Amino acid sequence: MKDARETAKELPAGMKLSVFAASRLIGVASRTWRFRVIGEETVTRLHAENKPILFTFWHGEMLALLWHHRNRGVNVLVSEHKDGEIIARILEWMGYALIRGSTSRGAGRALIGLVRALKAGQDVAVTPDGPRGPRHKFAAGSVIAAQRSGAPILPTAAHVDRFWKMSSWDGFLIPKPFAKITIAYGTPTFISADSPRDAAEETPRLEVLMDEVAQLACR
Repeated sequence: MKDARETAKELPAGMKLSVFAASRLIGVASRTWRFRVIGEETVTRLHAENKPILFTFWHGEMLALLWHHRNRGVNVLVSEHKDGEIIARILEWMGYALIRGSTSRGAGRALIGLVRALKAGQDVAVTPDGPRGPRHKFAAGSVIAAQRSGAPILPTAAHVDRFWKMSSWDGFLIPKPFAKITIAYGTPTFISADSPRDAAEETPRLEVLMDEVAQLACR
């Protein structure tokens, strides 16, 4: 894992302090988290078949999921908003590669980056309701990326039994020390639509699959 001070060295002093403090807190708390994984054989099978994965999970659940998948060479889509810069540096500290952009800023560049990484055989992670919501609404970008690349979308969820919940739009969850965290993988879904417009019409179906994997994580 990278040194947080190295990844944050070019930031303004206030943002640098935020990155360093967050990385220290995460590093300490995460040593006490206990993980249980449901459906990991799906990830193993897709990798054995040389299929890159487009992981999708809700924005509010990202901390537990990103910690669990750290240092695996996954590409993460990160907003170009100011607060996205802090998240980007924390993700670099966790060992992620970054694709910058979102549905609200840099959308075209973000889509190109997603498709390029997937076609190169690299896994990608996206929060389809980020960076600003609406909460638990599946934006079309990741569906179009799956359609263009041929990679499967893998709905992913985390259930945390002890947490602090932020008052932010996404209800961001911070697992408390000694939290039990269940990671669940759902049904791999290929998007066979003929056009990006047709692919975008698949978003209600993906929301249903996200709900199903969330229920699986709660078991």
